[in-house]
Order: sequence, then structure tokens, then C-alpha cells
Amino acid sequence: MQRDAKSERSQRMVLDAALKLFSRQGYRATTVREIAKAARVSTGNLYHHFPDKEAIFRTLLDEYREIVMSPRFGVARALSSGTFPDNLEDFGYAIRDVVRQFRSYMALHYVDVIEFDGTHIREFYSSIDKRFTELVEGQNNGGVAIRVRPGISAISALHVATRTFLQYFQLETLFGVPEPFGKDSAEVVREIADILRNGIAERNGTA
Repeated sequence: MQRDAKSERSQRMVLDAALKLFSRQGYRATTVREIAKAARVSTGNLYHHFPDKEAIFRTLLDEYREIVMSPRFGVARALSSGTFPDNLEDFGYAIRDVVRQFRSYMALHYVDVIEFDGTHIREFYSSIDKRFTELVEGQNNGGVAIRVRPGISAISALHVATRTFLQYFQLETLFGVPEPFGKDSAEVVREIADILRNGIAERNGTA
């Protein structure tokens, strides 16, 4: 039992070290030796846990997918805290917190697009659609409460809201762009929520 715990710790150390290195300098620029050194394990120990470097990369992406699919994930909690889209502001701030907490995992997606042509993340985004479908279909059985206007897909509405807030906060946090829209984030969250609720086109009969 003690040996298993030690093995799990060394595996975790390898993953944590690889996450930091991959997210900062990319996949190809990171060597197995660098990962082992950062994890403070031998290369032999590393290969005991993972057959190659790509297996480490895939494991990290799988970990993030499991985090996102979890009911405890911040976005899922925000959706269950009220009626969507009435709670869009809370939803936006939940995404901000997720970006701050999991920025290194998110950086791996960009690494995958650049270095693997998005090979590994296609399944990830397929899982997101599946998760949104489960939330919407379960809204009468403990799922989220969603009230969108007739003719609008609740799943598409969740995708649009998620991607809009996610892109904004990734610019701000992941890429370090201060005030990407040229104004305070709180004001941007209010504006995005208003646009998502009410649209951007002038309505007939309104000035």
C-alpha cells in the first residue's frame, strides 16, 4: 500500500511538472529529461509511468476533460445556481474563475492546435457538447434550469455564452491582455450578459 502511494505521488509529480513545461514552452521544445528533472524523478521512473512523452500530454488533456465533465466544475455549479440566461453574470464570473484556475490546462489546447493540428482536443469538444446535452435534457430531473425563447436551441445558447465569456477571459488571463475590450471586466461582463440576453440588432418599433 505504501509503495502504491509512493508510485502515485511520483506519477503526479511527473504530470505537474509536464503541465508547467508544456504550457510554457510547448510540446516539442520540452524533453523527457526536462520533465524528469523538474519532477525530481529519474527518467527510468518516468518511463515506468508513461511509455512516451505524448502519453503524458494525452493524460493531461484527459485529466482536464474529466475536470470539465465533473458536476463540481465551476461552470456547472454556476448553471445550477439559477435560471439560465437570467444568471449570465454569475455564469461569466464562473468562467473567469475557471480560466484563472485551469489556465495551464487550457494552454495545452493551443499547444495541441499548433503542434498536433488539434488531434487530441477534438474529443474534448465533443465531450463538451455531450455534457451540455446532458445538462439540458436533465433540467427537469435535477439538471440546470434553462429558459430560452422559442426557436432557440438551449444547447447552442450554452455554447455561445460559454465561448464568448471564455474567449474574453482567456485573452485577459491566459494571454495577459489588460482590459481586452478597453474597459473594466465587470462592465464587460454586464455588457456581454445584456447582449446575450437581448441581442445586438435594433428591434422593430424601437428607437
